[in-house]
Amino acid sequence: MNRALKTLIIAGTIAAVPFLSPAVDTAQAAAVSPVNVQVDGQLVHFPDAKPFIDENQRIQVPVRFVSEKLGYSVSWEALGDNVKVTIKNANKVVVLRTGDNRATVNGKSVILDTKVRLLEGRTYVPLRFIAESLGSEVQWDPDALKVIINTGKKGDAPIQPLLASRSGMPAVKDLSTEIVSTARKYVGTPYVWGGTTPSGFDCSGFVQYVFAQHGINLPRTSSEMYEMGTPVSDPQAGDLVFFSTYEPGVSHVGIYLGNGQFISSTSSSGVQIVSMDNPYWASRYIGARRI
Repeated sequence: MNRALKTLIIAGTIAAVPFLSPAVDTAQAAAVSPVNVQVDGQLVHFPDAKPFIDENQRIQVPVRFVSEKLGYSVSWEALGDNVKVTIKNANKVVVLRTGDNRATVNGKSVILDTKVRLLEGRTYVPLRFIAESLGSEVQWDPDALKVIINTGKKGDAPIQPLLASRSGMPAVKDLSTEIVSTARKYVGTPYVWGGTTPSGFDCSGFVQYVFAQHGINLPRTSSEMYEMGTPVSDPQAGDLVFFSTYEPGVSHVGIYLGNGQFISSTSSSGVQIVSMDNPYWASRYIGARRI
């Protein structure tokens, strides 16, 4: 089969793939929240598919138009009811799949805070992920309802972090802040060995539950969690912190809150907030990971 015919068949397959209606209807979302996207001073034209804010408060954009504006090529492969998308240039390759909240960047697995989705034949991705994965900075202009992407080639001065919008438009919140806020709600929850619900948590069950509330699926055990993400020497709010307690190696995990504190579920006190400088924990600290 020649290349042109194969490409035509794949394109037709993608356009015909069925999908479930999302929690946010794209036409309605665009009407309520008409988000514009600007790359290096130029607005991105979306001819038949508009950016929208999804139910997880994330700005979703058609992947092709933004990626090509950033100088990357985009290719698709139909995989049953889903689509595999590859975005690349000479130095970077990003691979995503609709219906999944994972991606790979140069072969390294990355967890997204909302799913890639297929709507009306277009693949939508979280704008912050795609822009930052391709090496660009992202800011939000609340007065113009505009996302500003700066590749470093031209001088868009930063407006403010992509955190919130003006009244009447859903807030686009920082994921780390949301994770910390959720974790704090469960202070005082009793410890239960093997517990994974608010009726009782063990350490990894607590962390797994908190992250799941934000669409991030973590493994069940602390040792498995330690194999994920990126090691960091200076943890920030929302990072995972690991300890060796009742056995050699990783056996306890918590969520760093900032200001030298972390939250975890302990067998002695249930979910509690403790200082990283506490002699017991400081002597058993192994390291931190950013998911």
